[in-house]
Amino acid sequence: YALISYQTSWLKAHFPAAFMAAVLSADMDNTDKIVLLIDECRSMKIKVDSPAINESGYAFTVKGDDTILYGLGAIKGVGESVISNLIQERNHEGLFTSLINLCQRAESYRITRRVYEAMIRSGALDALGENRATLMSQLPDAIKSAAQHLRDASTGQTDLFGGAIQEKETSEAEVLPECDDQQWMADEKATLGLYLTRHPIDSYRKELSQIVSGPLSRMASEDSAGGRGRDRAVVIAGLVVEIRTRPTQSGGKIAFLTLDDQTARMEICIFTKVYARYEALLANDNVLVVEGKLGRDEYSGNMRMSAEHIYDIDQAREVFAKSVLLNLKQPDIPVDFIQTLESTLKPFCEGQCPVGLSYHTASATAKITLGNDWFVHPTDELLHRLRSLAGEKHVKVVYK
Repeated sequence: YALISYQTSWLKAHFPAAFMAAVLSADMDNTDKIVLLIDECRSMKIKVDSPAINESGYAFTVKGDDTILYGLGAIKGVGESVISNLIQERNHEGLFTSLINLCQRAESYRITRRVYEAMIRSGALDALGENRATLMSQLPDAIKSAAQHLRDASTGQTDLFGGAIQEKETSEAEVLPECDDQQWMADEKATLGLYLTRHPIDSYRKELSQIVSGPLSRMASEDSAGGRGRDRAVVIAGLVVEIRTRPTQSGGKIAFLTLDDQTARMEICIFTKVYARYEALLANDNVLVVEGKLGRDEYSGNMRMSAEHIYDIDQAREVFAKSVLLNLKQPDIPVDFIQTLESTLKPFCEGQCPVGLSYHTASATAKITLGNDWFVHPTDELLHRLRSLAGEKHVKVVYK
């Protein structure tokens, strides 16, 4: 064991990307282990790229000195025989040039639509089209064309120009807008078991930096808590990645929540009264903001936090935000702006967050705060509507 430990430590130190690719490949069927290992890659500054139909192997492979290419075999819903056949086809006949080219060349392997969808959603076919939404919309026609191509070939019929025409028609097909971040992340989580290229906390990172006491990596250090045995009040935020509950003798429950903000992970202890109050918020993949006391766990030696208040992102804005501010410039304001703003705000009124207008003309600037009747609940939905009305860059939540 000592010799093996020495050998693996040496490999990890001198060939980190190759070592981690091998470890990932050894645990390809264990999604929980893959998640932890990719977190380890990030901490080692090793980039993990999405699977790619024209580059990836079945297992994880090395791409350069500090990059690992995701293995096609780790995509959920795609069997080993399918991947082996596609790699063999790629090696013998060359790279796949488009979605229809892939479907036609793979048709004899009887690949199902569900498998193609899993590969699109995972990002494995990104190189074959404009974006994932467009690829998904083109898939039914590509599969239909591939089936016709196989039938023609089996009866000895050939069309000298048919394939080229079909590829041209596919390339000229309507390009759809890419799916939104929520759909993108849900697709990656469903097919890869983790958030690989985007993370739910990314959308809120700038906002959260104005609420929290610091990133979890800094909170997890002993100095941030003021030293051993001294707890201090902090605010932290992260994505829920694990929840464990335990019954108490009084019939209640305590919970242990693990948050991840992509800089580190931290365990939060939630005692019975707090758990009963916030139980509805405690679910995997929720982004939560937690107020409480941070100190060192004498048993494990790690930093642990005891929760006092827990908020989702909408609730956190209501507690910590000073106002929602719209920056308006005279030439850009439509005639019916006031009426549209009124109808936009009304469903979200009776909240605690003021709404401010910063109005700019060529000769003057005025700042207006709407009255108490227009205090709002600053939810994601309200911010989305206001940004559609005033422009993405003209709406912000003010915290300080």
